[in-house]
Amino acid sequence: MVRLPLTPEEVERGQRLGALLRRARGERSMLDTALAAGISPETLRKIETGRVATPAFPTIAAIADVLGLSLDAVWAEISGAERAVGPAGPTHRSPERLAS
Repeated sequence: MVRLPLTPEEVERGQRLGALLRRARGERSMLDTALAAGISPETLRKIETGRVATPAFPTIAAIADVLGLSLDAVWAEISGAERAVGPAGPTHRSPERLAS
């Protein structure tokens, strides 16, 4: 199976996801967090550093659960700087939203 290269937007979203997970993990060890989520510490490290920009949904759901994050909050955080598509078509979010 050939995997298409990631778009710049996907790479940026992966970096935002990694930063969110690192902040949410706080002082908790990567090993404890990974084991509680049922993934390897190496997988968590790759996600947190943005090397895995598009992790599987069950992986993110498990990590979010361990860290006490809602999936809605995760999605809002990582998609905040992307284009929003409304009934009238694509629009850009306001600069105020990007700064939050």
